[in-house]
Amino acid sequence: MIAQAMSLPRQRDGIGALILLVAVPAGLALVLSVIDLIHLLPAHLWWQALTAPDTSDPVQLLYRYAFLPRVAVSVLAGAALGLAGVVMQHVLRNPLAEPTTIGTNAGASLALAAATLYAPWLLEGGREGVALAGGALATSAVFALARGRSFSPVSIIIAGLVVSLTFGSAGALLMALNREYTEELFIWQSGSLVQNGDAAVVALAPWLLAGICAAFLLWRPLRLLDLSDDGAASLGTRPAVIRLAGMAVAVSLGALVVAEVGVIGFVALAAPALARLAGARTLGRRLVWSPLVGGALLWLTDRLVQHLPFAGEIPAGTATALLGAPLLLFLLPRMRTTPERQADMMSSVRLPTNGLPLIAGLLALILAVVVAMGFGRGAGGWHWIASEDLTELLALRAPRVVVALSAGVLLAVAGTLMQRMTGNPMAAPEVLGISGGASFGVLALLLLSDGFDRAAMLGAALAGALLALTIVVLVGRRNALSPARLLLAGVAVATVASAFAALLLASGDPRTGFLLAWLSGSTYRATPNDAFTAAAVAVAVLALAPLTARWLDIVPLGETAARGLGLRLGRVRAILLALTALATATATLVIGPLSFVGLMAPHLARMLGFRRAVPQLLASAMTGGLILVAADWAGRTLIFPWQVPAGLIAAFVGGPYFMALMWKGRQ
Repeated sequence: MIAQAMSLPRQRDGIGALILLVAVPAGLALVLSVIDLIHLLPAHLWWQALTAPDTSDPVQLLYRYAFLPRVAVSVLAGAALGLAGVVMQHVLRNPLAEPTTIGTNAGASLALAAATLYAPWLLEGGREGVALAGGALATSAVFALARGRSFSPVSIIIAGLVVSLTFGSAGALLMALNREYTEELFIWQSGSLVQNGDAAVVALAPWLLAGICAAFLLWRPLRLLDLSDDGAASLGTRPAVIRLAGMAVAVSLGALVVAEVGVIGFVALAAPALARLAGARTLGRRLVWSPLVGGALLWLTDRLVQHLPFAGEIPAGTATALLGAPLLLFLLPRMRTTPERQADMMSSVRLPTNGLPLIAGLLALILAVVVAMGFGRGAGGWHWIASEDLTELLALRAPRVVVALSAGVLLAVAGTLMQRMTGNPMAAPEVLGISGGASFGVLALLLLSDGFDRAAMLGAALAGALLALTIVVLVGRRNALSPARLLLAGVAVATVASAFAALLLASGDPRTGFLLAWLSGSTYRATPNDAFTAAAVAVAVLALAPLTARWLDIVPLGETAARGLGLRLGRVRAILLALTALATATATLVIGPLSFVGLMAPHLARMLGFRRAVPQLLASAMTGGLILVAADWAGRTLIFPWQVPAGLIAAFVGGPYFMALMWKGRQ
């Protein structure tokens, strides 16, 4: 009796906190909506414009077919994502699971973009089927990659991030190949809630209702998943079937939201997390409150972005990413994990490690540079540069080739340093958020200044890279630099940087054209000064990196062994981090943040048998330079007269390679 009496106030406090969690954002959103309505239409016309709008009055039509549907869609989409998140997190026993982090959104988005561009007839019956197929395919790929590790929470999230990166790179490539649709696809993929009628409301409402009914029908079976699989099976249930049914509901809701309004990230992560923090400890409570929280949050976010002082409207998906990525960093230390194997994900061919492979690699790199400089495609087809055009064309091509070569070398060296320093075979500047941090620094400088001062931009990129490194390492240190947590922290930092980039693009800044090309990893605007800066830093980094060889051979042995051999780990890590930040910042400045060279090059060097620090650094540098020079040449020639950014081609190749690493290491 006493225990029951004590539990009543706690339950009431929990209900009160949950009510406030929904009422406060919903109330603020309502106030902002009413303020906007008053400025849009006199109050006495609201009902009339809702039931029988005057077709000759554009303001009434705007109110009826744009304003009200947008409010309704924001609430419905937020509620659907909140429900999808709570079901997905419970099924996977993972507080970080949601349609964005396990690849569902990326798969649905890519499928819709591909169908829109190349098979519009698939959309005649609606976008829902295409989005659902893409989301299901991506989610299935995630589970296939995570299967070998018993679907542990960390393995599922990392597999989801890999699939998201791969599908996202493919989507970006589609946009680059179809420039006339780039702006529309970019806005839609960023999660725009702008409406032009009731179609999205009519589509979302019944699906949300069906999802709610399905979730509550599954409530009792889902509760059994709190037990072990053996315990649930002993009660006559089939845990695999329950999980499949729950994932079907969650994936369907996430994909349908993408179909109607684009990618809205992190609402499905935030709503269940906030509901749990407010007191919704049981599954039943979270099923009730998470959709309400999600609807209120997205409604408020959508109202707020319309009051920001920018020339263009910021997509709601961008705003939710800015809020959700810090939440991911907050939740990361609280995620339960199982020990992850530290073995390499790629086996070595173990070729002889004498100088012959290095000489062969150097010759291949020289050949690639010669071809990139002198061989190309023009109006008359494929040809070598004529002698009379040599001076003019080399003046245009040489800076691009030198920038691509130097950036490839820098990213490869940075990736090698990071993989050896962290003992994480999947570490890379792009994956751990270092490239994102460097781009964040450049974008912040552009937002605060008017020009393109290269020295200041390099300093800003270096500061951003160091800040990102510091955040990632601080998060990882709580778990002994766990490879999985480093990856997740890095992705959160990269998400903030990409959302900030979208924010700047929506601001109406006249430098948007430069930013779009730069963010795609382009050498379009490479200048002789860029080439000189990148080459000078690459030479300096290549000269300094071998001096750290002893550290790089010892650090992978573990902290205890390293200290026993006399290493001062604090100073060693600080120097390695500074060298990594310098290389990454310079490469990001001259070619942009999008590339997988820092991941691929060290693995390719290891595959060729180069496992000691100095040979691996040199082989990685040559491999990275070769990859980006080849990617720049291919992007410049394959679809002439149009061009595809070198970083985008490298990322499109690197995404599947990243998935191959996961597949190879899943046994």
